[in-house]
Amino acid sequence: MGWLWAIIVGFVLGLIAKAVIPGKQHSPLWLTTICGILGAIVGNAVARGVGVEETPGIDWSRHIFQLVAAVIIVFLADMAYMNLVGRKRQRV
Repeated sequence: MGWLWAIIVGFVLGLIAKAVIPGKQHSPLWLTTICGILGAIVGNAVARGVGVEETPGIDWSRHIFQLVAAVIIVFLADMAYMNLVGRKRQRV
């Protein structure tokens, strides 16, 4: 069941990250979901490194770290995806 939650959280984080980033993103939904999953993993690691462990109730600070990491990863992945797709289109 853990992998299902990872996909759901990654999907939601990826969509929120795409909504926060200004302009249009061209990356497909599967890539956005993977970037959201990576953002959750990186955000958890950063939160642990800063000293934010599990707390009673909702871990807002951990979720903010996850979202910030997801925004950065989605932005970088979209730039890389556009460079890759742009090069393929120029060859044609």
